Amino acid sequence: MSPSQLRPVGRVAVVMLWIEAVVVLGLAVWEVVALGSTGAASLPSALALIVITLIGAFGIGAFAWGVTVGRSWGRSGGIVVQLLFIAVAVGAATGQYGHPSIAFALGLPAAATLIMLVLAERTAPDRRG
Repeated sequence: MSPSQLRPVGRVAVVMLWIEAVVVLGLAVWEVVALGSTGAASLPSALALIVITLIGAFGIGAFAWGVTVGRSWGRSGGIVVQLLFIAVAVGAATGQYGHPSIAFALGLPAAATLIMLVLAERTAPDRRG
């Protein structure tokens, strides 16, 4: 399946996933800059966080590519990522240091992308022979 064969909901889901991948990649760059400017209490932990963030960015990008070419694992992986983002958003809203604006900044795009991915699944063409 080519990107032109995606229905509009699928195209929106792909764009939203690519935006998330770029944002997470930007977060990794920000972590590198912060490490260089302020240092870290634990260099191995800081480097591990950067590597994990890069893996996450490339994973989200892979899911976006999977949705683009019509693979079910792309939508499934994208849905799991959105559920994880929503869980982080709920955690950001609660607790002693909860901050609702951070929760909304994480949760609303994740919820919108989740809806688009589910709708893309429901409107995907039937490939059974």
